[in-house]
Amino acid sequence: LVPFGIKPLLRRAAAYEALERYSLAYVDYKTALQVDCSVQAAHDGVNRMTKALLEKDGVNWRQKLPPIPTVPVSAQTRWSVPSAQAPGANTPPATAPQGEGDKSAAGKERATMLKEEGNEFVKKGNHKKAVEKYTESLKLNKECATYTNRALCYLSLKQYKEAAQDCTEALKLDPKNVKALYRRAQALKELKDYKSSIADIKSLLKTEPKNTAALRLLQELNRA
Repeated sequence: LVPFGIKPLLRRAAAYEALERYSLAYVDYKTALQVDCSVQAAHDGVNRMTKALLEKDGVNWRQKLPPIPTVPVSAQTRWSVPSAQAPGANTPPATAPQGEGDKSAAGKERATMLKEEGNEFVKKGNHKKAVEKYTESLKLNKECATYTNRALCYLSLKQYKEAAQDCTEALKLDPKNVKALYRRAQALKELKDYKSSIADIKSLLKTEPKNTAALRLLQELNRA
């Protein structure tokens, strides 16, 4: 009834995940991100499915995936327009002034592109340039992953206060985000705020009790 509806995609993905049909879950999570790249549940789902498929099918897991549908821009626009209507109500999406939805969708698209450019600079080890790209991206769309990526760069550049601030912003969007907790703990350790650093690691371990990097950092903090 409503092609590319976010809620049905996420719920079907969760159902596939429960049935251990990870490739189908991965496709639905990726499709949801095409509709709205700021949906943290879809980002988390993609990360989980990537791990599961890597374990199941090895490094060539992508070759076994079913095709991921291309979401038309019209669908992206429709879902980015804030509407008081129930999803699927038979009203045209023009409740917002004409062009506002397009602007919003274009902004998110541009933000995603800038984030990807930042990611490429990180791979090349150019953290200063990556920070610039992430900063531009965040002006257009405040996204948890962009904050944690920029925090990683700040850690590499030894800008520990900025790294901690970015992780705090990410945690406002996703209070249990493992990367944000871990990176803030790293930054706080460098700032010699050991008590707060230990608190972050303990919060992280409630979500992922076997996270080896976090357990290692906790040992270091207990010795500090």
